[in-house]
Amino acid sequence: MDYSGSGDPQRTIELLWGRTPRPKRGPKPKLTVDDIAETAIRLADLEGLAAVTLRRVADDLGVTAMSLYGYVPSKAELLDLIADRVYRDYPMPDGAPSGWRPRLETIARANRTMYLTHPWLLQIAASRPIPGPHLTAKYDYELRSIDDLGLSDTEMDLVVTLVNDYVRGAARTAVDAARAESETGRTDRQWWDAYGPALAEVLDPARFPTAVRVGGAAGAEYDAAYDPDRAFEFGLHRLLDGLERFVDTAEHR
Repeated sequence: MDYSGSGDPQRTIELLWGRTPRPKRGPKPKLTVDDIAETAIRLADLEGLAAVTLRRVADDLGVTAMSLYGYVPSKAELLDLIADRVYRDYPMPDGAPSGWRPRLETIARANRTMYLTHPWLLQIAASRPIPGPHLTAKYDYELRSIDDLGLSDTEMDLVVTLVNDYVRGAARTAVDAARAESETGRTDRQWWDAYGPALAEVLDPARFPTAVRVGGAAGAEYDAAYDPDRAFEFGLHRLLDGLERFVDTAEHR
């Protein structure tokens, strides 16, 4: 697990917010911070976060690793930069759905899409938010979706955190499920065909009646042990059901 905010605070803020001073004299720089960030994001998407090193980014850009230090001091600052930069693509339409529940549902789906598109984001701990412009804009947009409900500021933060935490957990399981076939060389069906007969020899329906009944029904319907899309949809709607009761209570305080 990587942690945001592990680099130099001043240099990190300068990189994230585009405050790095430009030299007044000398030749025009061959690279830009955008060039470096885009190359690093492409590497992370293709090969995972472990592939993102200054040396590897430099190789892909056709420059020496030493030449990158004038732009990005270390991998720590680079990870903060790319983790914030991918959220430039986070959808924040002006014409958001009417009603807080459709707005939160849209936000949850947008967050899930970001994680599934850039699964390496799940390898960066979320407990210390990256202090960048794009994540700040995302947070502001999410808060504005519930700003008219009569909630306190702290409650608004907790609601957004609850939705984002749910999506992050669901996305992590979906990413694991998507990787299972490529990393094990077996589809879910092949895995079950191999383990099912052996399990049937030891699994006593009299001892585990509910697990056998429910597990059998779910497996038959999903044609797998787990359906990440269906689990996400079910959980999201139940989460919003609970928030609806909370919001109703807040409106009658």
